[in-house]
Amino acid sequence: MLDAIIENYKNDIIEQTQKLIQIPSVHKDSPNPFQPFGKEANNALEYILSLGESLGFRTKNVDGYCGYIEFGEGDDLVGIIGHLDVVPEGENWTYPPFEGQLHNGNIYGRGAIDDKGPVVASLYAMKAVMENFQIHKRVRLILGLNEERDWKCINYYKEHEEIPTIGFSPDADFPCIYAEKGVLNSSISMPYNANASDNIYITNIDCNNNPLNVVPKICSACLKINSSKLIMENCISTIKSIIEKYDFEIDIYKINDEELKLTSHGVQAHGAHPDLGINSISRLIIILDEFLKNYNCSIPLFDFFTKHINLEYNGKSLNIDFKDESGPLTLNIGNMSLENNILKIGMNLRVPVHSKLEDIEALFAKHISCYDNLTYLTEKYMSPLYISKDNYLVSTLCKIYNETTNQNLEPIAIGGATYARAFPNFVSFGANLPGHKDMCHQTDEFISIDNLMLSCKIYTKAILELAK
Repeated sequence: MLDAIIENYKNDIIEQTQKLIQIPSVHKDSPNPFQPFGKEANNALEYILSLGESLGFRTKNVDGYCGYIEFGEGDDLVGIIGHLDVVPEGENWTYPPFEGQLHNGNIYGRGAIDDKGPVVASLYAMKAVMENFQIHKRVRLILGLNEERDWKCINYYKEHEEIPTIGFSPDADFPCIYAEKGVLNSSISMPYNANASDNIYITNIDCNNNPLNVVPKICSACLKINSSKLIMENCISTIKSIIEKYDFEIDIYKINDEELKLTSHGVQAHGAHPDLGINSISRLIIILDEFLKNYNCSIPLFDFFTKHINLEYNGKSLNIDFKDESGPLTLNIGNMSLENNILKIGMNLRVPVHSKLEDIEALFAKHISCYDNLTYLTEKYMSPLYISKDNYLVSTLCKIYNETTNQNLEPIAIGGATYARAFPNFVSFGANLPGHKDMCHQTDEFISIDNLMLSCKIYTKAILELAK
């Protein structure tokens, strides 16, 4: 019966996922107090709230920060929390990132798996329960707009709205997530006061405003060459030979007789999985470090980087390559900037659940102490989520997945940070399937229609169990 109910929604689920993808809800700073994350993020919220209302649900826009869709009666509130904002689209898509095109049984587009497709699947799971079953609790789909950056949306929700008693976030993997690593955003910086007497100095760095939790696809640096001391063509020849030695994809542009631009190309991926991408910033720093040292223009920050980070993504040379049941520590270089005479490298680390922040900070401090004027800063730390595998919520959701798919899988740990840690008694639950490549934050992101429908059926069963 349940399968037939969900299959009747199939065309609507596909269409609404496409339409939601077509709204390019990338974060934009906004002066409008009722659109704090930009017009397109607000458009996505208004669209899904309007859809929810048309399907017969109660809805609320919470001052533009977030919203929710709800049905049912009772004191207890079951929560489902997803997000409508997406990371920037990146480049070189096979299909346009904001069209939601259908190809080979997949829906392509930025947000297809993270998190618009799963949000739509959750909404129609709620519809299936509301129209066909009797429950005795309220069920609320909470919709965030700032998950990919600062979580200001959900923090605002927690200050102004009711906290669910139990629930899940459809923003990770099946069968169920029992542990999420800690998330550490940090930076290393130094004063950089270049002047015209230097042989070569950096005038500008552009990483296309890359979020820290994304492996950067592109990064550029502009260099000023002192033409009274150096010959431009010789400098270009030196750079070319260094790039060829490392076999990196870095373009060289001669702007004029005194200015060069280097553009490094990589492969975008989720910051929790830096091994799946190619980091354009890391490669550019390595080339710049060697090139500048050729002309006695060494930058301590770059020297530190090449010795202690380089192309590693596990922190081994920093002695922070910790590992436990939640997996190994990962380190993604997410940003580099030169602003107000400060040169800075931004990092996103996923820290195993049993590792300590103070140990990581101490090891960074130890390594930078060998350099003058380097500063390490912990900018933001999100504590890990850890729930016992035999916890009711974890075991129940895992059982639902296994019974639906005829499998016998154990709950897993991930490096991603989901909204599950926003509330007590919450975990992440789907929608990426075991054994399937995680396309979150990647070029050509997609969700399989079959997997989208399967997720909807699983979420329907989860709502029925948690709200019975």
